Amino acid sequence: MGFRDLADAADFFTAYDTAFAHWPIPVEARDLDSARGTTRVHLCGNPGGRPLVLLPGGGATSAIWAANVEALGETHRIHAVDLLGEAGRSAARGTAVRNVDDLMSWLDDLFDQLGLESADLCGHSYGAWIALHHAVRSPRVRRLALLDPTGCFTKWNPRYLLRALPTLLRPSPRRTRDFLRWETGGAAFDPAQLELLARAATFRRERVISGPGPDPTRLSAPTLVVGAARSKVHDADRLIAEARRAIPAVRTEVLPCTSHHAIPWHDAERLNAVLADFLS
Repeated sequence: MGFRDLADAADFFTAYDTAFAHWPIPVEARDLDSARGTTRVHLCGNPGGRPLVLLPGGGATSAIWAANVEALGETHRIHAVDLLGEAGRSAARGTAVRNVDDLMSWLDDLFDQLGLESADLCGHSYGAWIALHHAVRSPRVRRLALLDPTGCFTKWNPRYLLRALPTLLRPSPRRTRDFLRWETGGAAFDPAQLELLARAATFRRERVISGPGPDPTRLSAPTLVVGAARSKVHDADRLIAEARRAIPAVRTEVLPCTSHHAIPWHDAERLNAVLADFLS
C-alpha cells in the first residue's frame, strides 16, 4: 500500500515538509526500524522534561501538533509519532500489523527504542483509541490524555459516517477539504495543515485495526478525557458521561467551541492549559 502514484507522493511530502517548517520550536526527526517497518518520531521540547508521546488521529500525521508543542514542551520532552500504516514518514513493511496485539507490540517496541521506562501518553481520535489500549496493558504509561476519543466510550454518529462515506470510498484532496470544512463548521484551518490533511487522502492506508475496543475499566493510570462540544462524530455530553461511568476517578473537560477534527489546533491555548495542568 502507499500513494497512488509518484506525483501524489511528491505533493504529500512537499506539504509534510512545509508543515514542519512552520513548527514554532526546533524539532529532531528520528526514524526507528523494527520488524514491522520504520516509524518516524519527531522530538522537541525540554530535553530534561518528562517524556510525552503524542499519537495523532487517523489520516493525520505528527505535524498536527504544531499549535501544542511549544506550550507542552516547556515541561516535557515530546515524542510526536507518525502512525504506522497511515500517511506520513512511517513506512510499514515486513511483519504486518493485523490485530490489536500487533499494534501494541509495535508501540511497546517504540517505547523500548526511545528508552522510555515511563511516559505520559496523549492521543486524539483513533490515536486516543490506540493510547487507551496501550495504557490498559502497559505499566509504563504514567498519565493518559484522550482527546475526543473514538470507539472508546460512545458509538459513532450515523450522520457523520454517512457524510464521511465519499471520503472513504473515493478519497481525494477536494473531498477531504469539503468534509473537514463541514465537520469543523468552517473553522479557519492553518493553510499548511489543511493542505497536508488533504494530500494525505491520496495515500492508500493499510488495514485499520478497529476492534475489539479497549476496556477503560481496567485502567490504573490517571486519565483525562477531553470532549469537543461541537463534534459531529458523537455526542460530547454522552462521551463524558460514559467516561465517568467507566472510570470513576477520571478528569474530564469539554472544549466549548471546538469540533472533533478541529482538535488539537483550534482553541489550542485552552487545550494546552488543560493538558499542562493535568500532566503536571
